[in-house]
Amino acid sequence: MTETREKNTRTFIGRVVSDKRAKTVTVLVENRVKHELYGKIVVRSRKYHAHDENNEYKLGDLVEIAEGRPVSKTKAWYVTRLIEKARVV
Repeated sequence: MTETREKNTRTFIGRVVSDKRAKTVTVLVENRVKHELYGKIVVRSRKYHAHDENNEYKLGDLVEIAEGRPVSKTKAWYVTRLIEKARVV
């Protein structure tokens, strides 16, 4: 993201699950929450389309995404940094 990061933007950490589109990666963010009634820890997940200007992030990378102004109809998140490169199996 070329602009300076704003103070009050939401950021998430997730895994890249798709890098097939140009300048876009799909990031899966998993959130562990306690079930209201039963108290069990449940994994909730959501996919976000994030802007990747140079197509540098690949499948399996752990990245941080931040909310920003909309780039397209489905894309309003930007990849801010790479946390962990995907391991080759």
